[in-house]
Amino acid sequence: MPLLEESSLSRDHLLTVPVVIIGNGPSGICLSYLLSGYRPYLDTGVVHPNPVLFRKLQDTKHLAITDQDLQYLSEGLEGRSSNPVAVLFDTLLHPNADFGYEFPPVLQWRQENQYHVPHLVLGRAAPGGAWHAMEGSMLTISLGIWMELPGVNYRDLTAGNRRGVANDRATPEEISSYYKNYVKLMGLQKNFLDNAYVTSVQRLHRDHEDAVESEGRGDAVDGKKEIEVKDGSPAMLPQGIWEVRGYQQVQGDAHVPFSIFAENVVLATGASDAPARLLVEGEDFPFVFHSIADLGMAVSKGTLDQNSDPVLIVGAGLSAADAALCAYNNNISILHVFRKRVDDPGLIFKQLPKTLYPEYHKVYHLMCSQTHSAAATEATTAPASGRFQDYTSFPEHCVVSFQPDMKCVLRSGTNSTVFKVSMALVLIGTHPNLFFLKDHGQYLALDPSKPISCKHNPIEIHPYTFECTKEANLFAMGPLVGDNFVRFLKGGALGIASCLMKRLKKKGELIADGGGGGGGGLV
Repeated sequence: MPLLEESSLSRDHLLTVPVVIIGNGPSGICLSYLLSGYRPYLDTGVVHPNPVLFRKLQDTKHLAITDQDLQYLSEGLEGRSSNPVAVLFDTLLHPNADFGYEFPPVLQWRQENQYHVPHLVLGRAAPGGAWHAMEGSMLTISLGIWMELPGVNYRDLTAGNRRGVANDRATPEEISSYYKNYVKLMGLQKNFLDNAYVTSVQRLHRDHEDAVESEGRGDAVDGKKEIEVKDGSPAMLPQGIWEVRGYQQVQGDAHVPFSIFAENVVLATGASDAPARLLVEGEDFPFVFHSIADLGMAVSKGTLDQNSDPVLIVGAGLSAADAALCAYNNNISILHVFRKRVDDPGLIFKQLPKTLYPEYHKVYHLMCSQTHSAAATEATTAPASGRFQDYTSFPEHCVVSFQPDMKCVLRSGTNSTVFKVSMALVLIGTHPNLFFLKDHGQYLALDPSKPISCKHNPIEIHPYTFECTKEANLFAMGPLVGDNFVRFLKGGALGIASCLMKRLKKKGELIADGGGGGGGGLV
């Protein structure tokens, strides 16, 4: 990374950029694309199936979408996101996708270098974020084409990897490879700092007393703050600017600290940092895990096989279903525990078409037909035809405790049951980990009295700019604001890029940097 080679991330040097993006998954990659001078216009050779939206687009076809009134364009649109700009961008990229159609996008991308906004994307691994850590053989929930980012067709990059499946779902390995290659193909590498761990994000305070930093002395002069760095030379920074601290891991375990000053910070960290916990007795015992990867590792090492005691799986979501499939395919006995009824309308399986997701409906069928109560009944009769003998579901049950002798206590109502298990997998969701923010970022949530939850208590944002309502010049996107699917998190990139470009244009700060391809070229 040139920035480190030039030592500009050292604490002895001050690096100030207009935008720092924390997180290099699809959210951060898409925003980097839009801030790198790639601009979306209406493709005049394509007709959008929504006549009202198409008329609006035609009226302003000479303007980039980022220059337009996103609230006006979003009016009347409906989709599977609560964020209107996410629905807008999705229908521009995948018109009428929810109705099963595969219409071409109505956008034409042009590279206009005068709209390049200098920025830095910080990520703890290679571009692609959490996709690099997912099980490579499973299939994504979304179709492969819904996972693609603007400007590069997903099928073009993965043509040699197709498995002949009609529904065109993808493996995480294919998706992570696509994102990594996307950054290279679009020439975005210069914006990315890999293996970077953020440890602190704080705004420089306006009052003199709070402005004193541990690294030196701070004084306010003419609306700016003077920082004395280690070599004794002063530097002037505008008040209210953000300081992002952390370190980059290089050459094994070596850590290079950095301190970056940013006018704007974007939170694009996703939601998979911290697994949700049951908070019951014994959850920290070594046979209790919170990641499906641990199950795969135990199977591959041979420490878990068909002769082992059952695996306890807790949860009724897709991660729990993936774990059940992994154990099922390796002939490992399964005890599947979840709090909901099998006919609960909130179960994710009821939202997935059987033709597209046969493996998940296979799990759901087991959950419904092979309950603990049904197994007890069959103990005195012949087993049902087609029954997988080594799977038992426990609907409307909860875990009371894990015991040192690898036993688990389950409860339903007033009845308790004890089982010996080989390992327990608690797969009940994940939470974002914003430890680098004040109060872990909780003050930014819709309900500041509760921790941030992507499903139940997301970060509160302005619906058309994605700026946090409780902190100016701090933006959030993706799962942090409730957009858990790649298909919709791209809308956050559109809203943020539009907001920043309009503000910079108003301040007269949008100037071509002279790098990259020629201005105005089609992508």
